[in-house]
Amino acid sequence: MTKATMRIGIDLGGTKIEALAIDRDGNELVRYRVPTPREDYAGTIAAMAGLVERIERETGAVATVGAGIPGSVSRRTGLVKNANSTWLNGMPFDRDLSVAMRREVRVANDANCLAVSEATDGAAAGQAVVFAVILGTGCGGGVSLRGQVHSGINGVGGEWGHNPLPWEHADEFPGPDCYCGKKGCLETWLSGTGLARDFLAVTGRAMKSPEIMVACEAGDEQAIAAVGRLEDRLARALAHVVNILDPDVFVFGGGLSKADRIYRELPLLLPKYVFGGECETPLVQAKFGDSSGVRGAAWLWPDLG
Repeated sequence: MTKATMRIGIDLGGTKIEALAIDRDGNELVRYRVPTPREDYAGTIAAMAGLVERIERETGAVATVGAGIPGSVSRRTGLVKNANSTWLNGMPFDRDLSVAMRREVRVANDANCLAVSEATDGAAAGQAVVFAVILGTGCGGGVSLRGQVHSGINGVGGEWGHNPLPWEHADEFPGPDCYCGKKGCLETWLSGTGLARDFLAVTGRAMKSPEIMVACEAGDEQAIAAVGRLEDRLARALAHVVNILDPDVFVFGGGLSKADRIYRELPLLLPKYVFGGECETPLVQAKFGDSSGVRGAAWLWPDLG
């Protein structure tokens, strides 16, 4: 194969597949999106391979390829597990992608890709230990060590969203049902879905999370209280990360990460829960926003040679 002169990252989402090409220095060259062929494994492979073929044809360059998925590849079996795009589970996805694209394709969890992106040339550039937090429809975490994905021996490094809410209050136990089969996972609390569910349960008012955030900023007391509960739960959950990993920085992505107040309130709350009563860990918003995952997939190949 001809020597690669650019990197392509692919982000496989539940509704869309995005592909991005960057040059040696991380400058964007071209970007395309196509709908995700839901419940269609072969169609998903074909759509991703088609994006790479299109980009290479239009640029006239050969690329390395990395892909971010909402799950992980088991080191023991080589098969995908824990993907909420369930048609990937139990499949040799990285191997099939590599065959379809006629080159090695590196695959990582999408939250880990966010961490790699921001550690490479984003808001956490140069930091050795980066923990990425995704607060969107669900919640998730990713770990980058010296700019590289840390997936762990079981392939679940950074799966923060499927730990239980710590230091539960009486009215928080056992917690809502999670799609993973357990109750009270962080996924069910620290997300747009979780915020809306909690707000409805407490107030009887059905509002979506963006509406709750707007109402909070406008001074609605019930919305302020709901966002305050979210921030306290987030502080408890992040304190566990500090106590175990003590990262150099937290980088936030996802829709809820755009709320300025969490960067004001969390530094005040975290010391209440971190062992020793101190927490100086910086909290920053992802520099590349929604593009960070696809950029991180491209950076799964740090060297072009």
